[in-house]
Parts: sequence; C-alpha cells; structure tokens
Amino acid sequence: MDASPATAAATERRSRLVAQLTRFVLVGCLAAVVDYGIYQTLLHLDLHASLAKAISFICGTTAAYLLNRRFTFNAPGGGGAGRFTGFLLLYGTTFFVNVGVNAVALKLIPDMSFRITICWLIAQATATCINFLVLRTVIFRRQ
Repeated sequence: MDASPATAAATERRSRLVAQLTRFVLVGCLAAVVDYGIYQTLLHLDLHASLAKAISFICGTTAAYLLNRRFTFNAPGGGGAGRFTGFLLLYGTTFFVNVGVNAVALKLIPDMSFRITICWLIAQATATCINFLVLRTVIFRRQ
C-alpha cells in the first residue's frame, strides 16, 4: 500500500528537520568549543567574566552562523539585506540573553567545582535553543 501524498510530505518534512537538527548540533558543538576555549583563555588572563563571555560569544556565534548558513540550512551566500538584518537582530538579542543568563547563573549557583562551566552551559543552551528556532523558522526558512 502506497503512502498518501500528505503522509509522504510529512515524512519528508520530518526527515529534513531531523537532518537539520543533527547538523545544527554538530555545528553547535564546534562553535561551543570555539566559544568555551576563548572564554576559558580570557578568564585565565584575568578578564572580567562578563567581558570574557561577551567576546567568546561573538566568536562562537560568528562561527556558528557561517557554518549553519552553509551546512545546516544550505542557504546561498549573501541573502540580501533582510537576512543580514535578521541575523544582526537575532544574534544581538541572544548575545544579551547569553551574557545575562551567564551572569544570573553565576550569582545563583553556589561556589563549587565546575560552577563556571555549569553557568556557561546554561547560558549556551538558552541561546542555542533561541538561535535554532529563529534561524529555521525566520532567517533560513524555505520559501
């Protein structure tokens, strides 16, 4: 028995979503290594935690955007002023969310082993969820 066209289309959309999410996670892991490595390096250089987080976030999200545009969402280069403006708005927003969540977590989580890493993970996870949803549904959505 053949699947109906609606079922086949739904299966195709689900398959595309899973593939995008898998690539997004892989790209995110690479970008997270960039972000976390820079963050730790700057902390070891005695830079204030929020400034270190801000710099590392910019580096990590720049890498993530470039890789996601090319590999996750297969978007052509450029994309016009609308895509660039969307990127600036999204990453500007998640920049403040990421740095803010990190600062709040540092205040709320008691001093313990891996505290900085735990706070970084919480901030990163929050920003990553926002980024995937907006990149997929707004910035790189298929026309």
